[in-house]
Amino acid sequence: MRWALVKVCLAVTAMVVVAFAVPLGMVVQEMASDRAFSNAERQAATIGPTLSITTDPQQLRKAVESTQMGAAERMAVHVPGVGGAAEVTIGRARAAAGDVARTREYGRATTASVPGGGSALLQPTAIGTGDIAVVEIFVPESEVSNGVTTAWLVLAGVGLALIVGSVAVADRLGARLVRPAERLADAAHQLGEGRLGARVPEAGPKELRSAAVAFNSMADQVVELLANERELAADLSHRLRTPLTVLRLNAASLGDGPAADQTRAAVEQLEREVDTIIRTAREQRPATQGAGAGCDASEVIRDRMDFWSALAEDEGREVRLAGVDRTVRIPVARPELAAALDAMLGNVFRHTPEGTPFAVDVHDAGDAVIVLVSDAGPGIADPDAALRRGNDGGRDGSTGLGLDIVRRVAESTGGDVRIGRSVLGGTEVRVWIALDGRSRGGAGGPQARRGRRKRRG
Repeated sequence: MRWALVKVCLAVTAMVVVAFAVPLGMVVQEMASDRAFSNAERQAATIGPTLSITTDPQQLRKAVESTQMGAAERMAVHVPGVGGAAEVTIGRARAAAGDVARTREYGRATTASVPGGGSALLQPTAIGTGDIAVVEIFVPESEVSNGVTTAWLVLAGVGLALIVGSVAVADRLGARLVRPAERLADAAHQLGEGRLGARVPEAGPKELRSAAVAFNSMADQVVELLANERELAADLSHRLRTPLTVLRLNAASLGDGPAADQTRAAVEQLEREVDTIIRTAREQRPATQGAGAGCDASEVIRDRMDFWSALAEDEGREVRLAGVDRTVRIPVARPELAAALDAMLGNVFRHTPEGTPFAVDVHDAGDAVIVLVSDAGPGIADPDAALRRGNDGGRDGSTGLGLDIVRRVAESTGGDVRIGRSVLGGTEVRVWIALDGRSRGGAGGPQARRGRRKRRG
């Protein structure tokens, strides 16, 4: 594309130079010729007064020699015969007799070619007897073409400069057009090779800037889609932790024996594989809520507590459930709320000793619903760190995504999550689910709340 643009500019400029330089050079040549013959006419007119007075050869010769052209032997006077006398030529004549006779016959100035090069101006002049004398002025070829060669060289130089300048401008313009296109192609190759950070500077002509903006937007969408896929894999894998917890607890009650050992080993291996999947797929993803999602928090909590109560009974845990005797609608999809509850209750079973009691309370605050999960365990030493995504605290069997799932569910409604000491003496996870879409405290969204948590820390 770059060389094509250079060739086009070269051809166009060359045609323009030829179209203007050649006629201009011809005009200059014509002007030089007119200037030479006009000067010859003026020189011929200087002898006219003498011819009108006398035709005496001696006096005419003196008059001719006194002129500039006569002194340079470039003037001749052809005097016709008077009273039967022969025609007299004074000075050095170069024109043919026939040309002189035709000029006398026509009665107007003419030019004639001179053998050996040059031209002769033949100017008819009336004499006292009424006859016509012809004054001849020799005009050499060098005078006719005086300055023409210089003019042609100047025009050629100007034309060459225009061509070189147009080629340089076309090359720079082509580079300005080609470089953004090359960067766009290079970024497309990089993106195709899996380098998702490839972006294109939004520079160059308007059309290429639009293409760069579209490419960068597409690349951002690709990254976001891949991040969502990884996050979905991480969340789905984390939800497998609940049935894995059941399998681990059941495997622990199988007693001794090869089958029991194999089952426990398989459960441990499965837990390690799930942890590996979660850690591999862990990336940031947008909020999980969709418009119009909602469920009955009381019904979901009762359903999930039916599941976890069986495990609690096996481990000798006392369970208290409060506030679920009436319908409490929240703007959270049922699967998301169930996943958040499983994450909180799973943490209770994984990180507190067997026999530790726990409780689940639901409070309707009018503009929000508060879900409390509390236990009598050892508690969490660093609540702010526990809420940070991917922070597992170095604990075995933890990926650091459980409380992050809870936090994202709450923040999708404008609420938040707090961790503190419970009345039972252990950890209390307080989930604030806003009902009117406003954040807790009336200002700030999830980013602002995360900033406040960091400042509190």
